[in-house]
Amino acid sequence: MVRLSELYGKKIISTEGNIVGHVKGLMLNFEEGSVSHLLITEAEVLLRSTDPRNDLKNGSVAYKRVKKVSENIVVGK
Repeated sequence: MVRLSELYGKKIISTEGNIVGHVKGLMLNFEEGSVSHLLITEAEVLLRSTDPRNDLKNGSVAYKRVKKVSENIVVGK
């Protein structure tokens, strides 16, 4: 089990070895009690967005893509 606080600041890398970004925040699904997205854009920027759906798509990674959490977070497609 990974603590939420341990995710902040971690580097996100694709399975191909490309750097996706760093975790700057989390989006939680309170109904399921789970993390839904890792934010690679500051939450404040997303909240002020004029196109939040598109900016969330480009500024986050769906947690269901996470393959491994260690020193870095590895994500698949």
